[in-house]
Amino acid sequence: MKTVVLDKDGLRIEDLVAVARSKVPVAFSDKAMERIRKARALVDSWVAEGRVIYGITTGFGALSDVVISPADVRTLQRNILMSHAAGVGPALAEEEVRALMALRLKDLARGHSGIRWETAARLCDFLNRNVLPVIPEKGSVGASGDLAPLAHMALPLIGLGEVFYHGERLRAEEALERLGMEPLELEAGEGLALVNGTQLMTALGALAVHDAEILSKTADIAASMSLEVLMGSRMEFDPRIHRVRPHPGQAKAAHNMRRITHNSEIISSHKDCSRVQDAYTLRCSPQVHGASKDAIGYCRAVIEREMNASTNNPLIFADCGEFLLGGNFHGQPVALALDFLAIALAELADISERRIERLVNPYLSGLPAFLVAQGGLHSGFMIAQYTAAALVSENKTLAHPASVDSIPTSANKEDHVSMGTFAARKCRDIVRNVETVVAIELLCAAQALDLFTNMRPGAGTLAAYRCIRGRIQHLEKDRVLAPDIHAMAAMIRCGELVKAVEAEVGALHS
Repeated sequence: MKTVVLDKDGLRIEDLVAVARSKVPVAFSDKAMERIRKARALVDSWVAEGRVIYGITTGFGALSDVVISPADVRTLQRNILMSHAAGVGPALAEEEVRALMALRLKDLARGHSGIRWETAARLCDFLNRNVLPVIPEKGSVGASGDLAPLAHMALPLIGLGEVFYHGERLRAEEALERLGMEPLELEAGEGLALVNGTQLMTALGALAVHDAEILSKTADIAASMSLEVLMGSRMEFDPRIHRVRPHPGQAKAAHNMRRITHNSEIISSHKDCSRVQDAYTLRCSPQVHGASKDAIGYCRAVIEREMNASTNNPLIFADCGEFLLGGNFHGQPVALALDFLAIALAELADISERRIERLVNPYLSGLPAFLVAQGGLHSGFMIAQYTAAALVSENKTLAHPASVDSIPTSANKEDHVSMGTFAARKCRDIVRNVETVVAIELLCAAQALDLFTNMRPGAGTLAAYRCIRGRIQHLEKDRVLAPDIHAMAAMIRCGELVKAVEAEVGALHS
């Protein structure tokens, strides 16, 4: 198993996904360790001099004017973690906690936080041993960092809070005993160094971008399958169309769909039919899917910049012996990007659901009603389309931007916030909804393709069909559909379907 090395820059979304989902370990580079130690030595010298530095020798937020005596500095660190651990709601999933911890470590590796090496190393050890803090998902306003979630992340370091360890939910104190560890006693500034940053919104955003790229490819596969069984045309994928309107994503989507449907006997069979042109959900699929691809690409760039950023306040610049107070903890760049991603993904589901309607509606498809024999006795995919419609409608509410809202906190000292973590949570929920909608389209398209026994579909379409039928049987008569939908969504999420198609037609553009 490889190790993801944390240094100043260079962390990619793929690296974070490997840590979060495949439990790949992390380690600090030698240079990162040196930076952390150097910055800490500077903080210690300032404390010894009695300098007044926000968050290190003062209170926080609206209490920043309160100077803390040297005798109370350690108490202050404990207090900040306890007081800020005010999160509520369901606990974050394991992969989300692992991504959050990895990104907090990545920020510390840049050497601008002033944390001690011992503290950073302990947090790294927790991640690698899969000692995962119990972190409620709600409570961050996305400015001054993800304070409440990060405080819950840090509590177990001092023996407080709860953790998940070997499948059990334990008090942190008990987990430390099992590990043979003593709770840490934090020194000046370390409490703030642990909780001040945008790591939760960025972690959720990174996982969403990764899943969105898979979804983008999968949507092209689903649209291609639907186009074939709905007797659509490949003309709309002609590269000349997309060269004269040169949006990159549009050209990528058209290129994907042209390759997926290559050599389709089904499409060739009706090239001289009377239909003048296809409905928008087929004909304009490169334009709609392509716009979402461009949005996903923009969001990847923003998220990866944030993954490799320093988001503390104050920021310690050890090379010049200075600290600076600023607002890098403000989540606005991430919030806007994830609101954009949510909208872009919602549109993939929106157009997919309309293709589902065309597939199950005999007046639009020319296929059996709801894609099943003996309609009336059997309802086929009738209610699957309802489910898709319900999720699309839900997405319309979830896609309302969180970043247009702000609410003052900390006695109006922190008078504008990003709501970036709410944007991230909504985006995560939209990802799951879109996976389900596209899964339903794929099930319907595969069901329709079962009717074309005498004609071979396109190379990519056939690969997708065989992958689906390898796990999910044709719907001969009514059965409980929920397991089929869940299975199809899981095949999308893990990339199995995309890999099957790419093995046949080459890498697809995300």
